[in-house]
Amino acid sequence: MPERIFLSPPHMGGAEQRFVAEAFASNYIAPLGPMVDAFEREFATLTGIPHCAAVSSGTAAMHLALRHLGTGPGDLVLASTLTFIASVSPAVFERASLEFIDAESASWTLDVDLLATALADADRRGARVRAVIPTDLYGQCADLDRIRALCEPRGIPVIADAAEAMGATYHGRHAGQGAWAAVYSFNGNKIITTSGGGMLASEDESLIRHARSLATQSRAPTPWYEHTEVGYNYRLSNILAAIGRGQLTVLDQRVQARRRIFDAYRARLGHLPGITFMPEAPWGRANRWLTVALIDADHFGATPESIRLALERENIEARPVWKPMHLQPVFAGVRIWGGKISEDIFARGLCLPSGSALQDTDLDRICAIVTACAGAPGRIA
Repeated sequence: MPERIFLSPPHMGGAEQRFVAEAFASNYIAPLGPMVDAFEREFATLTGIPHCAAVSSGTAAMHLALRHLGTGPGDLVLASTLTFIASVSPAVFERASLEFIDAESASWTLDVDLLATALADADRRGARVRAVIPTDLYGQCADLDRIRALCEPRGIPVIADAAEAMGATYHGRHAGQGAWAAVYSFNGNKIITTSGGGMLASEDESLIRHARSLATQSRAPTPWYEHTEVGYNYRLSNILAAIGRGQLTVLDQRVQARRRIFDAYRARLGHLPGITFMPEAPWGRANRWLTVALIDADHFGATPESIRLALERENIEARPVWKPMHLQPVFAGVRIWGGKISEDIFARGLCLPSGSALQDTDLDRICAIVTACAGAPGRIA
């Protein structure tokens, strides 16, 4: 069996070992510590967002933001449907209601016109919209300024789900900058990783101060363990923060590599009938975390699933596009505004291996298999 090619494996830059060694030498083998403090400072400098709290996951970061807002029963949260469930599960933790917004075809991110319709409907019903959560899909920023223009006059906070978007930009700003809060993930498959971790970033210092308290079990600053509210164990390990510091130093290189890989796929496969690639929105620069192809089976001669299986037979990992939230059994009956665009992207989309250490020989191997699927007898069935 040929060597496994993973969809998006970690890619260390070298400085991580030095920072981890420093953490070991200091004996801060525990949650929090000097590496966490430094990671937060360096992250703030990189993104331009002044206040940052490093936590155990992107899900934790989203949960802390919604908890700070006092989200609860009777509240409505509007969110992208074309996303991973971690974008919206924290709203369920707090027993809020959800409504989903379709993607738009030019960027695959939240359709702002549909958001306007949903907000107008909420106004008519007197619904209390606690937050709007647009997802920066596969490293492409949603149209944040237009979303803010709808939300801010209504006093609705925008929480940017930038989990996949480290290193991407929107009108020259780092992904997430300008939202009331931004959530990032450092899961092992992300463009930079701490193996597991996340960051909550905001210009609202009170949010980050409260989030830090909540993430450490809401322990009051007393010699004994005293608690005036219930919190969580959402702290980031000092060791993992050391890995994160090393990863921040190579972020620009990782973005360049992922964009090069995207361009290489398009050059090798773009001439085939029935295959197109995720567009880049005019308002920003995507990090191309994953290269996503759309397959028109009637013209290409094979379905996305048959291509995925052909790759898997050769020990190559590919995956379908995120299944929209409104199609998930757990959200059956939840209202969806639109839906057809995200459903079509899910039906035709395929995420190709996109790790930043991918070599030209790997790309040749992958693309040869995809090309062999084109027009192959019986592939559509």
